[in-house]
This record gives sequence, structure tokens and C-alpha cells, in this order.
Amino acid sequence: MTTALGEKIKSIIQANGPISVTDYFSLCLADPEYGYYRTREPFGRSGDFVTAPEVSQLFGEMIGVFVVHAWQRHGAPAGVRLVEIGPGRGTMMADMLRVIERLAAPLFENMTVHLVETSERLRGIQQQTLDAHEGKISWHADFEEVPPGFTLIAANELFDAIPIRQFIKTPTGFRERMVGLDIDGELTFAAGIAGIDPALLPENPQAAPAGTLFEISPARQAVMMTICDRLKAFGGTALAIDYGHLVTGFGDTLQAVRMHEFDPPLAHPGEADLTSHVDFEDLAKTAVGAGLHLNGALHQGDFLIGLGILERAAALGRDREPRTQQIIQSAVDRLAGSGEGRMGELFKAMAVSHPAVDLMPFRPVD
Repeated sequence: MTTALGEKIKSIIQANGPISVTDYFSLCLADPEYGYYRTREPFGRSGDFVTAPEVSQLFGEMIGVFVVHAWQRHGAPAGVRLVEIGPGRGTMMADMLRVIERLAAPLFENMTVHLVETSERLRGIQQQTLDAHEGKISWHADFEEVPPGFTLIAANELFDAIPIRQFIKTPTGFRERMVGLDIDGELTFAAGIAGIDPALLPENPQAAPAGTLFEISPARQAVMMTICDRLKAFGGTALAIDYGHLVTGFGDTLQAVRMHEFDPPLAHPGEADLTSHVDFEDLAKTAVGAGLHLNGALHQGDFLIGLGILERAAALGRDREPRTQQIIQSAVDRLAGSGEGRMGELFKAMAVSHPAVDLMPFRPVD
């Protein structure tokens, strides 16, 4: 069993030799003919995975609460650019806008909304979801196209879809992990020649056994730097929510999801969503190094509870039939619950600001 993209990748490897995990990741998601985001409908019940905004309106509403709070802490500036990078179906933005309009009419009336989206197909879906706000929203293929002005940015599950490089511990040190062909001509992982700057590795790499993997993502750092440059130029806050870890460490987090099930990463190129866990410590270092204020990083559950998701859920469920209350409660449990495999623990939220402001529910960072 192979895929059209799988055949294309095999022929590239036959012609030029093994490719890096970064190149494989990029081809799987963005190949112009067969890439996953070019050909599939990834979101929702019929897609391959469900994102937090699709679970419940409560998620986007809490992000809306956070946006209003950040705006107020920055001194309620006029002419705000509200930006979402990678807006999915537009569900989160619709929920955010409903709350912003209710809580902060002056912000809502004076701001413009900017969706950074490369997929024409998803733009069409977003336009339908957000048709009530026609004229207020602009679409951009590139973040750099957003017009100047004070900026509030939301990015939910953006960084996990940006390619990583992987390095594997061999008897001669860490070597870049490649995708090549096995004896039967099937895709397989192999170690390449290129090494890694030892300064990039976590502490005590000598103790790591052979076969240990380490991941870095210069491409994620570059996106973070672009966001930081924007905030330094015009002021504002950026919020990133993604699954990942708060501390840099060793480990293989490359994963494919197909029809709501985990799939071997090399099994169905172009037909499965390929992601990896986001290293929030690395993103935080990038932002601080760029001169931004790190508000902090939290588990998604702590972030949502700190913003009032329990109170909002209680209000939504008041005087409703038990079935509806049960649906609301299970959504809260899924979004904010802790424990193995729950989004509340798997996902993390990180905010950065310029100039420095203290933002709830993050605790001030020393």
C-alpha cells in the first residue's frame, strides 16, 4: 500500500539520495500536487482530527476574554489589528468576536481582523463561518501583509504543523535523521552524515543511549521571530496554543494522524496529518532573545480555568435540559481536564508581549 505522494517521494530519493525529515515533513503537508493541506479536509468529525474550537464554543470565547484583557492591560489603544494565523474553519475567530463585541464594544468597533491563511479552500470555509462580519475581515497569504498598527495575535495549533529536524544518537555522535529506501524500496528512517552543534543539545547528551532522538525546528524559530519583530515594531501581545512540552528534552514526537487514529509517519504520505510536539522552552528563548516580555507558559487546562471557563460553562448550562448540560460538561472536561491524553494537559498556552505587561492567568515571570 502506498500513496501518490509516497511514489513521488521514492522517486526523489532514488534520483538524489535520502531526504531530511524536514523535507519529508514539508512534502507531506505542502506538496503542490499531493500535500495533505492541499488535498484533504483535515478538521472535524469527517476529517482526521478535531481541534479545540471544534469541541466547544467555550474555547474561542476564552481566547476572546484573553484578547480583551490584553487590550485593556496595554492601555486600550485604538486601531487594533486582531490577527489569527492558521484559522482553520474560522470557528475560533467567530467565537472570539462574539465575546469581544459583548465585553469591549470600543475595541470591536475600531479594530480590523486579519486571517493569515494559505489555503484557498479553507479561506472559502472561513468566509462562510464569518459572513456576519463581512467588511471587517481581511485575508492574507502572508503574515507580513498585515497592515501596520498595534497587534493582538492568536495562533492555535500553528507551530505543530511547521517542520522539524531530527537528530539520532549514533556511535559517532548525533547525526541528522533522514528518510531513505529499504532493501524492498519502501520508505525507511536512516542516519545521515550531518551532525548538530553540541550547544543545541540538552544537558548531558553523552549519557543518551544510541538511538535517542533530538528535535529542533529552525522554521518554528523563524516564525516566532517574525511575530516578535511585528510586536516590537507596533506593540501588542501574541498567544500561542499547541500541544508540546514546557522543557526542552530528548525524544521522538513526530506523529501522523489519519481518520482520528495514530498512523506510522512514513505509512501514508499526503493522506495523514503530520505534526510534532512544540518545544515551548525553545520558543520562549527565541522571544526573550528578541527582546520580548514572556508572560509565561501554562497547561491549556490551567489557562482556560484561569480565564473563567468553569463559570462560563455553568452560565451556558443554566436552565438547560440535562442532556445539554452533559454536553457542555464533557466539552469542558475535554478542553481543560488534566490526566493522560486530555487536551488540558497535553496542550500548552504561551503569551509574549511588547512592551511588558502582566497578563492573567499567567503569573509574573521574574
